[in-house]
Parts: sequence; structure tokens; C-alpha cells
Amino acid sequence: MTTFVRPRKGNALSHGYGRVALVSGGSRGIGAATVRRLAADGWDISFCHHHDAPFAVEVERAASELGARVLAVPADLAQASEVTSWVRRAEAGLGPVAAVVSCAGITRDRPLTLLEDADWRAVIDTNLDGVFHLCRAVLPAMMERQAGRIVTVSSVSAVYGDAAERGAGAARAGIVGFTRALAGQTGRYGIRANAITPGANTSRTDMTAIWPERMTARLTEAIALRRFASAAEAADRVAFLLSDAAADITGTVVEVSGSIGWPIEGMAIGGLAIGAGLHPVEGLGVAERAAHRRPVGRERPDLEVRLPAGHRRGDLVLAP
Repeated sequence: MTTFVRPRKGNALSHGYGRVALVSGGSRGIGAATVRRLAADGWDISFCHHHDAPFAVEVERAASELGARVLAVPADLAQASEVTSWVRRAEAGLGPVAAVVSCAGITRDRPLTLLEDADWRAVIDTNLDGVFHLCRAVLPAMMERQAGRIVTVSSVSAVYGDAAERGAGAARAGIVGFTRALAGQTGRYGIRANAITPGANTSRTDMTAIWPERMTARLTEAIALRRFASAAEAADRVAFLLSDAAADITGTVVEVSGSIGWPIEGMAIGGLAIGAGLHPVEGLGVAERAAHRRPVGRERPDLEVRLPAGHRRGDLVLAP
């Protein structure tokens, strides 16, 4: 780890000036962009990665060239002991942790009915438990110092839902709820906690690489700005929430989605159709017809499901 003379950045958002920030999942995507953004703002940074050493080296070098002291540490966020070890190592090498940004996340893209227990557990352990492990590790010192800034990176799917992110979408929604609860419990100690919910971004990370390239144009059409955000733009929102300009903001969820119209009608990702025009019953490949009861007033006719031969009510029927 090499120390450089830190340049003063006129366009700095969060003005770290030697304060220490932790960034989980800092080797790729929004995490990597956040490391670079905070380094440009004068923060010293420790970020963790999981089996991603080549990318971590590149991010560490880029942040160092901006004048920051940087410490990259391999750590599995699903393991509380590894998270605690990372935090202690960062404090010993860089100093007291003033800010935390949780960016790490994985996905297992399968329909819920086909999702294995191990895949579900992996997603929840990393995406949700990982946030808990990291926040729990830094909170005692922050509470003692009566100061701290925490930003969690969730997803637009936490707000609107997403048929393409089953387990990951549930975990992302959990992150939002966790962050709001954390803000309520720690505000009296001078700690701020906020979340951002990015939509799709232009970097093809592990989280978005599951989307076929041919679908991106149709997804873009559902965004008011008609473009994907960049990871750097999401990192700018993180920097703002860590800044003194956001000193009165806590328990807030900031959408960085370009005003996405979700769900996208008629679009299919990962083999499942997405869209308001597709009824869930149709997605299961079963027919529906009007019930015999006559509607009253403006009431719409009830719908009843006609199950394929050989199936009873209560069976789950998958389309071929």
C-alpha cells in the first residue's frame, strides 16, 4: 500500500480529506465506481471483494493514483467473522471508519419454483445478511464517536418488483427495510443511514449480465430518460449522501432509475414474461374463463382457472 500526496478536488462532493470509508463489493460495477468517486473526494478507502483479485488490483491502482490510501481485502460478506476481520484490519491500517457503503450483491436467476435452497440461501446470505454483518461490525465505534454515515445500495426491484430477480429482489427489498430501521435506531447517535435504488446501468456486471443484449433496447424504452444510468452516476448519489450537504437526510431511499416504468409490458427476461399486459395465470400456461355468476353493476366478471387435464386445484402448473 503506497501513500501519495492527496490532490484537492474542486468538484468534490463528499470532501473526505483523509477520513476513512469502507466499500463492500468494491472491485466491480457501482462498488468500483464508488471507490473511485470517494478517492477523488479525498477519502481513504478499504474495499472488500470475493474471488475477484484481478479487478480489485485495477480499482486499487486507480484509487491510489487519485491520492487515496487504499486497502483491498478479500472477504466473504456471508461470513460474519470475515467481515469483522476486514473492519479491524481497515481500522488498524487506515484509521477510524467514518463511512460505510454496502454495494456487494449476487444473483441466481431462476424461477422461484425451480430455485434451489442453496441458491436462495447464497443470495440472502450475501445480499441481505452481508449488509447486517457489515453494519453491526462498524456501529459500536460509530456510536461511541457519535458520528457515522452509512449508504446501502439496493435496487429498483426493491421498490417496483422484478420478475427477473426472484431471490435477489426479495433481498434488495429487505435492504431497504433494514436501512430504514437502522436509521431510526442510530439517529440519536449522530449516525445517518440511507439507501439508493439504482436501475439498470451501463456496466454489464454480474447482476445485469443475465439480461440478453437484445432486451436492453426494450428496457431502455421503459425509462423516461431513454438511457441506462452509469455506475459513476450511482456513485455520485452515494457521495452526496455521505456529504455534509446531506447532513439532515437519514432513513431515505433515493431512486437512481431514470424514472423507469416498471413492469415493462410484454418483455421477457430469464424465460419469464414481464408486463402488466400478462396475467399471472397466463404465465402458468392455464386458461381462464368467465365464471357463471352474473356481475353486479360495474363489477367485472370473476375469472376462474380451468386446469389442464390430470391436475387438481392447488397444483402448480408450469408452462412447457
